[in-house]
Amino acid sequence: MVFRRETSPYIRKKVSVKRMMLDVIIALIPILLFAMIQNGWNGIYVILTAVITMLLTEFIAVALIKWPDGMLRRELFSKVGFKRVLEGFNINNILCPLISAFIFSLLLPAATPVYVVIVGSLVGILFGKLVYGPYGSNIFNPAAVGFIFVLLCFSSQLDAARNVAAGVVRPDLVVDGVLAGGTPLAQIAGNLSNFGNALANYSISDLFLGNVPGAMGEVCSLLIIVAFIYLLIRRAIDVRSTLGMLLGFSVVALSVGITLYCINGTDVWNFYLYQMLAGGLLFASVFMITDPVTSPVTKFGRLFVGVFAGLMVGLIRFIGSYPEGTAFAILFANMIAAALDYFMQGKKNTYSWIQLLVTFVVMIAICLIICYTVAGRTSNLEVAFYVGGSLQ
Repeated sequence: MVFRRETSPYIRKKVSVKRMMLDVIIALIPILLFAMIQNGWNGIYVILTAVITMLLTEFIAVALIKWPDGMLRRELFSKVGFKRVLEGFNINNILCPLISAFIFSLLLPAATPVYVVIVGSLVGILFGKLVYGPYGSNIFNPAAVGFIFVLLCFSSQLDAARNVAAGVVRPDLVVDGVLAGGTPLAQIAGNLSNFGNALANYSISDLFLGNVPGAMGEVCSLLIIVAFIYLLIRRAIDVRSTLGMLLGFSVVALSVGITLYCINGTDVWNFYLYQMLAGGLLFASVFMITDPVTSPVTKFGRLFVGVFAGLMVGLIRFIGSYPEGTAFAILFANMIAAALDYFMQGKKNTYSWIQLLVTFVVMIAICLIICYTVAGRTSNLEVAFYVGGSLQ
């Protein structure tokens, strides 16, 4: 018997990698069109810039790595030389960076400065993918790497872009060029007691249909759900990762909602729907956590990674310093994927009661930490508001 070492993704069904990636692109097209129609040129140039930058970077890097032996650099500009260089490419060298570019651009608000898009695209494709080797070798999601980099380095530019985009989507929320109250999640970041005011500005139907400011790809939950159904029918994604992420976050969101209900009577169901539809949770659970390259090999591994990512989103949203946190959660999940594969070596690719028990214990532990912190913060805010009001 001869063993051959291959890179991920490891496909266990009669679906080629090429067809899976084409299906992802097809699923992304309605979301891309929605972003372009809703934001106009401000959305179109962000998408085009990301696509051109990532495709060009992939071409240059792969051409240098697989440069034909004995060929001079200047021969690239001849017809024969160019064909020799192209022999080192395959369809995956186009589809893979194209998907990463689409996802990265949809994580950004429309009107993001061109130089921010270029820098983020370069960092994402270079340090999120190409430095690890050929296709299937990267351990982090390239789009998440690029987005977190620009989020940390260009936060003020992204805030300004959100204001510009909000003026197109919801001009009633922009006062003197500034987005009043911020995006749906920003309105309640650090102050969950403000949920009532946030719901007055952004209704559940607004969140579902995309009539809210925010990243271009995450605002229309309806199109994301349609994309999920299409990918599910085409068997282009592993449903365990998606459902695991939604389950992990749902447990946290419902627990926090019940905690707030006990403190100030917050509507648990509306709070849960608001948290599920706002931000990039749905988008990430369909297009990012399901990335076959950065996912674990086993069934339990994919389920646990999804649950872990959902828990991390809740942890960052409710007690962290960022109102969103989905991209960070994806990278955290990518970090433990290899560890899970190592842990599952030699074991049956099924679920055991011990694995499910560990997953349950992790969920309960993180929920208790989040709810305890939220209860303390909310109670302190309520007391401070009451004392401040009584002194006026």
